Amino acid sequence: MSIAAPSNPKEITLRGIILGILITLVFTAAQVYLGLKVGLTFATSIPAAVISMALLSAFKDATIQENNIVQTIASAAGTLASVIFVLPGLLMIGWWAHVPFWPTFGACAIGGVLGVMYTVPLRRALVSQSNLPYPEGVAAAEVLKVGMASRAGAAEGKAGLRAVIWGALTSALFAAGAAAKLLAAEVSIYFRTGTGATGIGASSSLALIGAGHLMGITVGVAMGVGTIIAWGVLVPLMTSLTPAAAGVDAAGHALGVWSKEVRMIGAGVIGIAAIITLAGLAKPILGGLKSAMDTARKAKLEGAVLDRTEMDMPIFVVGLVTLIALVPAGWLLASFLQGGPLMSLAVPLVAVGVGYILIAGIFAAAVCGYMAGLIGSSNSPVSGIAILTILGAALSVGFVGRSVMGPEVAQALIAFALFVTTVVLAVAVIGNDNLQDLKTGQLVNATPWKQQVGLLIGVAAGSCVVPPVLELLNHANGFVGAPNLDAISNEPLAAPQALLISTLAKGVIGGNLQWNLLGYGVLIGLVLVLINFVLKKSSNDKYSLPPLGVGLAIYLPSAVITPVVIGAVAGWVFDRAVEKRAGGESAKRIGVLVMSGFIVGESLFNVALAGLIVLSGKGEPLAVANSMSEGTTMTIALVVGTAIVWSLYRWSAKNGQAVHQQ
Repeated sequence: MSIAAPSNPKEITLRGIILGILITLVFTAAQVYLGLKVGLTFATSIPAAVISMALLSAFKDATIQENNIVQTIASAAGTLASVIFVLPGLLMIGWWAHVPFWPTFGACAIGGVLGVMYTVPLRRALVSQSNLPYPEGVAAAEVLKVGMASRAGAAEGKAGLRAVIWGALTSALFAAGAAAKLLAAEVSIYFRTGTGATGIGASSSLALIGAGHLMGITVGVAMGVGTIIAWGVLVPLMTSLTPAAAGVDAAGHALGVWSKEVRMIGAGVIGIAAIITLAGLAKPILGGLKSAMDTARKAKLEGAVLDRTEMDMPIFVVGLVTLIALVPAGWLLASFLQGGPLMSLAVPLVAVGVGYILIAGIFAAAVCGYMAGLIGSSNSPVSGIAILTILGAALSVGFVGRSVMGPEVAQALIAFALFVTTVVLAVAVIGNDNLQDLKTGQLVNATPWKQQVGLLIGVAAGSCVVPPVLELLNHANGFVGAPNLDAISNEPLAAPQALLISTLAKGVIGGNLQWNLLGYGVLIGLVLVLINFVLKKSSNDKYSLPPLGVGLAIYLPSAVITPVVIGAVAGWVFDRAVEKRAGGESAKRIGVLVMSGFIVGESLFNVALAGLIVLSGKGEPLAVANSMSEGTTMTIALVVGTAIVWSLYRWSAKNGQAVHQQ
């Protein structure tokens, strides 16, 4: 479906900017909570595009390009929130007791600006002159085209907005049931296996079901395989080698060994999968950079007048903004060291930090951008990038600080390495997002430089939201492993990715990293890479088993992974069931929006609950006294959750059919 492009369509408008910022604020808060609870985030482009189209349809002069700018601004929320994969580590090691606004805002904003700048020169090579599929970018463009093209499209846009609202309301109510203790927060079973133990858990979370649907069947199967490796093989084996202490039940035994040993094996799988993925990308990325530079040079020499749809930010502006951004980056790092035990090493540490942000940031942005094109920004190996970044940062700052090493100095070096990694990760995830958005823009005839400005606006808005939401959750719940000096609730958030990153930093700088467990993970990862290669080759790229997905399932708790796998399988079954019916494609898109609503509703409810915990001073302000057993609340959660998912899938199918008949 082609869109006729006026020579100068309405794109960046005040109403579009305001709407984009409002959606960014809401989605960033949701993403921060989801990332801290389960270690996963979701792409916000498609729900943002649908909300934008439904609201801007009130204006006769709204254009597809204006709606595209709204989703570009809002997409920053889905990615910038990934910095919480690192930041809580500063609370976990006891460096911060509270989340300070300006250092956190600065790390997000500087990293985000650099992420946009680093990927501007890659657009031609990796977007307009590339055959990379960009699954999420293409899907967002398709939603925009359908929504703007016809009466049926407008009807689908309205149905899509209803889908987001229904999904959000039902998941918020379901989460409220868990907060009231009427539904079990987790359905689980643990048992002995001879001298060992194992089990499986599933969080009562519609948000995780939604995340599984959005990730798709390939990642879902990979995570299912990872769960079998972790809980079917490694946990029973390693618990039998480490007998339980007196009085420890099967759940305590299995979870204890998993958290101390099996997780580190999972980290090894993630690390090696990321390294091999990155090694395979070296040639196309270098080729892409060369092509971008050649194109820019040719345009300059020939003095060609570029079409509006090929106009990026001028390379001079990109270079200037990059250099200017490094000044506050240096100031931010210097102020982080102010008054601490590393003051005497401030100059070399700041120099190493800024250099690392510059070089590692370029590398991370290019790799994540390419991966967004290959498998979509949601599936991009951000976890692997974070692991490699913290290892590099810890080695670099540890080398500088080795001359004054002591307990206080070690903690300060770990904190500094985590802070530098936060900035690099912000660079990576926004680079990831920029190219995905630019692909959407290419398909709807948008102006690239206007999108790049839009993403900078989204970065600024998202950076304002991350610190207060993070501090609210820190005050209300605290984090696993942190001193939690001020937490009100006794149910801390797991922040699993931040726990891994801080553990690696401590291990590298303290010299006590469990290299043997990481090594076992590397061996498993190499076998998985080989299996994936054979599978893709023999099926002509039809089937794959992403090693990164397997590694994440070994590393993340089964309570998180099980509902994600269920959501992926349920989504696959739903898509297969409706694809041959009338309005099947519309039904699929509406289903995606229901699942996005699940994530937004549950996450926002839990952010609001954190606010209520802080205001009331009670750890469980909504809990209702009842005499129901744990088994009963588990059964209720299972039945109610299944009924909601089934009903809304059915509703999506009916609405798809209704849209088709318009």
